[in-house]
Amino acid sequence: MNKISMRRAQPSDVPALMDLLRQVNEVHFRGRPDLFRRATKYSADDVSATMSDDDRPIFVATDGSRVLAHIFCQVRDYRPNPLLQDIKTLYIDDVCVSDTTRGMGIGRIAMDWIFDWARSEGFYNVTLGVWECNPGARAFYEAVGMQVQETVMEKILR
Repeated sequence: MNKISMRRAQPSDVPALMDLLRQVNEVHFRGRPDLFRRATKYSADDVSATMSDDDRPIFVATDGSRVLAHIFCQVRDYRPNPLLQDIKTLYIDDVCVSDTTRGMGIGRIAMDWIFDWARSEGFYNVTLGVWECNPGARAFYEAVGMQVQETVMEKILR
């Protein structure tokens, strides 16, 4: 495999991004079919429209010829806020490493890169949500230095 590099997503990446979105949702669908449909979080048109939005950047890991992973981000600026400190957070809305290259260190490269990028852009922290039905993802996020900030709980009523 060639050297892995990170960059902003481009229009030509949309088919690969859609495949990765399908892969990550399949994990969620299998884990919580009571909540998830077999679909993708975004349409190809949504992905294309988001690419130029600096408040919702999409990054890809590539080996020069193939998109191997993506990180969809959202800028969350809490300034000013009467309750919270004046901080800017980079929220990772979606992350996926291709099922053909998982376990090869690409996820760590991508996350280390996003932490460095966020730091250089003046973000206070990087956050994301992880589903309990995906323990491998949670273990990975802990391995790259993330820790629990808050917990969402549920009681199913039907």
